[in-house]
Amino acid sequence: MNDREAAAGAVGELLTRGPYTIRGYFRADDHNARSFTADGFYRTGDVVRIQNGNLVVEGRIKDLINRGGEKISAEEVESLILAIRPVMQVAVVAMPDRVLGNGSVRFSSYAMVQAGAGGVEAIPPRPRSCKVQAPERIETIDEMPLTNVGKINKQVLRDS
Repeated sequence: MNDREAAAGAVGELLTRGPYTIRGYFRADDHNARSFTADGFYRTGDVVRIQNGNLVVEGRIKDLINRGGEKISAEEVESLILAIRPVMQVAVVAMPDRVLGNGSVRFSSYAMVQAGAGGVEAIPPRPRSCKVQAPERIETIDEMPLTNVGKINKQVLRDS
């Protein structure tokens, strides 16, 4: 995620370049500077690692929560919470850590849950054998905010 090749087995952002990769956005110099490396590679936003010669997708940069240096996959935590029956939809987002202050890059995880019958009380505690970090705070909401294409709008949740 610093435009250098990641060590074997380490995670990093997938950069791509080729004849079918866009070369830039029309009249969007600032966006192009963020989206492309100096030598023309496109920053996909996907976090990957190489395992046995294959790319393994770990998640998206925006969906990784940096908690005291530990990278937590929001998608992985969401999958575990979604496996619980009363949960209809869930979104795990980062929130500023009160102890470390708003200026810190360390965040706590925060789950917004749209629950069905039984509500949040039906969500069991995380088993000790589970390696995924549980969110510090879980809140229920009546309805998830959605983007124009029907995906959960995590930006709205982060801003709330």
